[in-house]
Amino acid sequence: MVRPDLIIFDCDGVLVDSEVLSCRCLSDTLAGYGISLDVDQALDLFLGRSVTAVFQHYEALGRPIPEQFSAELRAGVRAVFLSSLCPIEGVNSVLQDLQIPHCVASSSDVDRVSFSLSLTGLAPYFGTRLYTSQMVERGKPAPDLFLHAAERMQVDPRRALVIEDSVSGVKAGKAAGMTVWGFVGGSHYQSRDGKAILREAGADRVFGRMADFWRTDRQGD
Repeated sequence: MVRPDLIIFDCDGVLVDSEVLSCRCLSDTLAGYGISLDVDQALDLFLGRSVTAVFQHYEALGRPIPEQFSAELRAGVRAVFLSSLCPIEGVNSVLQDLQIPHCVASSSDVDRVSFSLSLTGLAPYFGTRLYTSQMVERGKPAPDLFLHAAERMQVDPRRALVIEDSVSGVKAGKAAGMTVWGFVGGSHYQSRDGKAILREAGADRVFGRMADFWRTDRQGD
């Protein structure tokens, strides 16, 4: 594509390597309520989606989760992030060189996004340009969050580029009329064919290393 007017980064799995960590926390927290969900199942069901989706999923199965689940999950995620969270390899270099307006649009809540970016040293690249599912009526895979981010950044959605690691995120970006690049460099894709998964979801390009961010040949795919 022609250089975009805005780049919208997802956070988890794109800026920080958090998906496996958070899915383990989700599995452990659900186990406390007698619900069995392993990490692979968590990735299949909830990758790129908000905690609201977890509540809705189990409500539909007739297994409603108490409200305190959110606080317990949040505490567990915070503890494991403090000890283990890392930025995605090479993302610092991409952000340092970026001359295009950019922001974050994440299914996580604002506190978690801010915490993740601060822990990994990425917060200065984004400032207050953090948009989350709390700010819109419908989370990913609906287009609402990406459209909200484009509106706040005063950019035509058709001139925006989304970087996403999840099926729901790719679908949300395409539904918003944006170009979407799928990123499969996070640890959650080590044993999964991320390229096929995100291409099938509609990604315009899929790449696995931040070092290949601006590559225009097909080798970066």
